[in-house]
Amino acid sequence: MTERIHRLDDIAARYDAVLCDVWGVLHNGVDAFSEASDALIAARKAGLTVVLITNSPRPSPGVKTQLRLIGVPDEAYDGIVTSGDVTRRLIAEGPKTVFLLGPERDLPLFDGLDVVLVSEAEAEVVVCTGFFDDNVETPQDYRAMLEGFIARGVPMICANPDLVVERGSRMIPCAGAIAALFTELGGETRIAGKPHRPIYEASLSTLETLRGPFDPARIIAVGDGMGTDVRGALGQGLDLLYISGGIHAGEYVEDGRTDERRLADFLARHEANATFWMPRLA
Repeated sequence: MTERIHRLDDIAARYDAVLCDVWGVLHNGVDAFSEASDALIAARKAGLTVVLITNSPRPSPGVKTQLRLIGVPDEAYDGIVTSGDVTRRLIAEGPKTVFLLGPERDLPLFDGLDVVLVSEAEAEVVVCTGFFDDNVETPQDYRAMLEGFIARGVPMICANPDLVVERGSRMIPCAGAIAALFTELGGETRIAGKPHRPIYEASLSTLETLRGPFDPARIIAVGDGMGTDVRGALGQGLDLLYISGGIHAGEYVEDGRTDERRLADFLARHEANATFWMPRLA
């Protein structure tokens, strides 16, 4: 049975490290959640090492800059590992003529890699970081493009496996939604971010560099995404603190209050045996 807690402090003594999701836990794309940062700062002061693990397609230096701009202080974490970081290896190992399906702000993903960005028609691989305009587009807007890639045998590397994220009070689709359609249509998709093993291997390697040898049983993962944070952490055998106020809140939150029976049913339906839960990290 998943245990309700009220403060991260309540369980900090059981752990040596935190692997913490970013979008949906530390901020919503518009506003930083100050209590979440305060909780991680307090955990670090208590001796825990905090590694942020995010499906952002940006390499970690870009995410650090973004966090500062949005109001998440550097003191809230020791290190960052992004889907962009681990996706760069997939890109380096793949064909050298690449089409970027995503906004130009994601171009740093390719910095220093031996690849050439080309047009859709010339590409041997498509790297998907998101939508050209995620305010108005849906995956179906890309159907013809995706079918063209599949007909030519062009694989997709998905740099952000998230299906949706919060942006303020709205839900915005992510690259994972395009990749899901690509897979449904019969395309070959390669992914290294959550819930897949490479991003966890990189995060644990970063943790070992920061802290030295560790006991995996004394790591707590924190996240709100069922198909990414939850599935990934549990797949790695880690304890999980589920943040119920994130992208799935519509399943069990009504009038600002969590219906604990509906939450329990939701977790059971997804076979998500979280160790703890709380509405927001605090």
